Amino acid sequence: MHTEPLPEEDGPRTGAPPPPHGFDPSALFVVLDGLRRVAPRELQGQLTDLIREFLLTLRSLIDWYLERLDRPHREPEVENIPID
Repeated sequence: MHTEPLPEEDGPRTGAPPPPHGFDPSALFVVLDGLRRVAPRELQGQLTDLIREFLLTLRSLIDWYLERLDRPHREPEVENIPID
């Protein structure tokens, strides 16, 4: 069995860049758009409304998270209770 890597013939590859770290929503949007396009004409309007509601919900979640990040970290309130 050959265990050494094969040498590259033409130098380093210049293909696609490595995938980014983190969530990339572009694939999700492509799938949603594809679903909307293949839906029957009678359902396209409803599906468009559903996608719009999904995107508005996603935007609200992002806004909520950003507001949460902007707030200073609160220390928990601790009350000393004397023990007698």
